[in-house]
Amino acid sequence: MGDGWLVRHGETEWSRDGRHTGSTDLPLTADGEAAARELAPRLAGQHFALVLTSPLQRARRTAALAGFPEAQVDEDLVEWHYGDYEGVTTDEIREQVPGWTIWTHPCPNGETAEEVAARLERVVSRCREASGDVLLVGHGHALRALVALWLEQPVTEGRFFRLDTGTVSVLGHERETPVLVHWNA
Repeated sequence: MGDGWLVRHGETEWSRDGRHTGSTDLPLTADGEAAARELAPRLAGQHFALVLTSPLQRARRTAALAGFPEAQVDEDLVEWHYGDYEGVTTDEIREQVPGWTIWTHPCPNGETAEEVAARLERVVSRCREASGDVLLVGHGHALRALVALWLEQPVTEGRFFRLDTGTVSVLGHERETPVLVHWNA
């Protein structure tokens, strides 16, 4: 069993502005493309048994610019579906629902934490079945939820892992215990 390397896509206009970006298929900004290119030398010396990316263009483009244009699309890596909160900031949501967070409250017409967990558990299983390290290129909330699952915690514990755009994080093991090796590098 290898390590799980996580890359959050580069910046988009909505990620920069704090707008929930689930299924809206936005391109990277110029800064997002530059950050994705900067990932290439950091990942170049690493061999991956499996490279997976979300189907959304911001993740696929990040994977390509980081040196992995042939990354396999995995629908399970798509971002949390925010439903009625798509494109809306947390502050705007909290005007109607005080104290709202993705981790503690529902998204009307969107995914529940349990639905997100079910699909990300399939990704974690693919990682654990791989014959070496795995690279996953995806999104902020989905990757944070995946980390919680890797660490054998409820998906909502992803709230403790702030994840910036254009970063590399590594999940591994200390003996048989799943651990967080590097974060937001």
